[in-house]
Amino acid sequence: MLLKLQNTVKHYEWGSAEWIPAVTGQDNPQKIPWAELWMGLHPEGPSQTVYRGEVLPLSRLINGNPRSFLGRTVQEKYGGLPFLFKLLAAEKPLSIQAHPNLSQAKEGWEREERAGIALNAPERNYKDANHKPEILCALGPFTGMCGFREPSEIEERLECFSSPAPANVRETLQSLRSVLRGADGLRAFLTALFALDTPSRRLLCRYALAGAEVLGGKYPQYRDEWGLTASFAGIYREDPAVIAPLYLNCINLEKGDAVYLPAGILHAYVKGFGVELMANSDNVLRGGLTGKHIDVDELLKILLFKPFKPAILRLEPDTPFYTYPSEAEEFSLSVLRGGKNKITPDKDGPCIAVVTEGKASLAVPETGEELSLVRGESAFIGAERDTLSVSGDFCLYLAGTGDSGEGRREHEDTC
Repeated sequence: MLLKLQNTVKHYEWGSAEWIPAVTGQDNPQKIPWAELWMGLHPEGPSQTVYRGEVLPLSRLINGNPRSFLGRTVQEKYGGLPFLFKLLAAEKPLSIQAHPNLSQAKEGWEREERAGIALNAPERNYKDANHKPEILCALGPFTGMCGFREPSEIEERLECFSSPAPANVRETLQSLRSVLRGADGLRAFLTALFALDTPSRRLLCRYALAGAEVLGGKYPQYRDEWGLTASFAGIYREDPAVIAPLYLNCINLEKGDAVYLPAGILHAYVKGFGVELMANSDNVLRGGLTGKHIDVDELLKILLFKPFKPAILRLEPDTPFYTYPSEAEEFSLSVLRGGKNKITPDKDGPCIAVVTEGKASLAVPETGEELSLVRGESAFIGAERDTLSVSGDFCLYLAGTGDSGEGRREHEDTC
């Protein structure tokens, strides 16, 4: 079954007014920020499709014949489509955040349900009972922050950052360095950072904004960190997480590069356009750079307090079909690039395809089904098939269920 999708757009304030509309060919005359386009069955943004002349929720079709659409294995294991696929357009920084593991998500969901906290309440942490490992692949230059640095790296950057600071700011930063050296240093450091009082936060942000030029001249090896810190401080004037580039790894992705993030990893997407694939969840615990609710105690419960530097997953040149490696069972992300020959991706189970360049023709030879997709269009591909072939001049991202793939890990590329 090949079904063209109609998808939900999320208009968060950090989104771009241009990137998603440009890909999908839609007008945006009011310049509303288009942050994410959701492809899948998540109840907060479900896809629809035209079936026998009628616009229907994709979920209705799948629920009516789950064995055909999902396949027996996926139906029995998950009871539905286990992943959520997105286009993500971050013109401004997203909040620093982390996602719970499966047991944490179930416990948190049940606890908040018992407490009667409404799903749309600003203090609600758990929107569902699922975990949210994710993979992001850049469609162009992309900047992010992912995982704690080694404590020695954090301390060195804090020392450099504090050297030209006023005495009161130096005192604050020295206290953070001191707790970092102690037992359970990363946890103690983040706890102390969140515990700073409002005057200390304001002074820290004011210094971060004003000191970037001096720091860049004195410690040019950390110029990227100073620049990001200053840009954050220009937006958030009382948020101690503006110094996150000093304690989180900065990453720079080029087109085709990807990163996989398991549960419990503190991260933020700073700027760029990409495709994002995750387990079917919307659970987010925030850790700064946001005006939204931050539950510090709950965040500290779910974080992995160990250094983590994500591997940059590089797309090999001229490879027509490539699957990015990940540890996730619920999903796998592949990229197909067409030329003269048809591509027959080795993918079982339900899939969602989105074309980011050119035009692709999808076909299931044994049923005679065919579907053409142009740039920005997407389709659901049912599991009841022996073969899927894709032809044309295109770049297409294919989301499917878990697959080890043949991807190749590369060295980290950090700023």
